[in-house]
Amino acid sequence: MIVLDLWMIGGGIVIYLAALQGVPQPLYESAELDGASAWRRTWHITLPAISPVIFFNLILGVIGTFQYFTPAFLITGTPPGGPANSTLMYALYLFQNAFSFFRMGYASAMAWVLFVITLAATWVVFRTSARWVYYEAER
Repeated sequence: MIVLDLWMIGGGIVIYLAALQGVPQPLYESAELDGASAWRRTWHITLPAISPVIFFNLILGVIGTFQYFTPAFLITGTPPGGPANSTLMYALYLFQNAFSFFRMGYASAMAWVLFVITLAATWVVFRTSARWVYYEAER
């Protein structure tokens, strides 16, 4: 599953590449003239400039992590969960309760719990983002 996830990382990389191309070159030039090292340019120019994109990818990653279903389901096949339930994750267990055991009420309650946990984790990331996300238009 790790190899499969590494295969699917390309979308995030394209977004980061687009963000890196949007960093203004004059900032790098003036920092270089002031004697800033490559590390300082990265820390003080690049990371703040792409912090909204990092925030976006972080939110997508948090939500996607809680809903991790398809790779585990496709790799382990039937019954879901693989040998000794080694790949039985929450979303896969929810699916199993709903469509294998036909416990729709229990699966619905599990889905609501998943929604609340995902909402709470996303809310925490949004609340902390004011400290580390820099938007160029805000002054």
